[in-house]
Amino acid sequence: MKRVAFVYLVFVFLLLYLPIFYLIFYSFNQAGHMNGFTSFTWEHYRTLLADQRLLLILVQTFFLAFLSSLLATVVGTFGAMFIWERRQKYESALLSFNNVLLVAPDVMIGAAFLLLFTRVGFTLGLLSVLLSHVAFSIPIVVLMVLPRLKAMDTDMIRAAYDLGATSLQMLKEVMLPYLTPSIIAAYFMAFTYSLDDFAVTFFVTGNSFSTLSVEIYSRARQGISLEINALSGVVFLFSILLVIGYYYISQERAGDGDA
Repeated sequence: MKRVAFVYLVFVFLLLYLPIFYLIFYSFNQAGHMNGFTSFTWEHYRTLLADQRLLLILVQTFFLAFLSSLLATVVGTFGAMFIWERRQKYESALLSFNNVLLVAPDVMIGAAFLLLFTRVGFTLGLLSVLLSHVAFSIPIVVLMVLPRLKAMDTDMIRAAYDLGATSLQMLKEVMLPYLTPSIIAAYFMAFTYSLDDFAVTFFVTGNSFSTLSVEIYSRARQGISLEINALSGVVFLFSILLVIGYYYISQERAGDGDA
């Protein structure tokens, strides 16, 4: 049984990573196509570094992901606290509303945001994309923070109040430190969703702002160049660094908790 599970796990990882490594492998191809590897070159990475528009869009995409994840994490964390406090009466109803954006198709969500922004006369651009990303990231944060809240010993809160702590002091000294691991995980999950979103962003991006997913889609209609392969390699490397950073942050928090 263990051998079957191991083989299945290897198969899944190969299925996930082989296409990525295939793209990165051909980013070093001297030829300008993916029909066969001729010789090693850094030419496509130099072309990427010379493409000011693509580099700007790369920066915009990561800035959007960082900012939208931060805002969504703050709002979603306090939203989870509100649902937890109202768990006796309204939890099912509130969770149902929260889960709508998770189960609804991205195309429908994007179209809905587009109609909303158009109706109120909102100019499509960075702010419209930011608001949309925050909106669909909040339910993710809520669902990742709420289980941690439910597992929390309420005696810790009562003890803080018995010792004379205010609501703000209890939040700062008891609840937020306890929720930190789930908050960090929720932030990185929201960051991932924002980084690779296409459907919603495509509807609300406008002409003055773009993200990598929308830009790559636009270029793909004219034929993918190996510059995009090089970009995939850079983004994949950055993603690995983020995962390593998340791992060390989690380990540090776990060590503080044990101490």
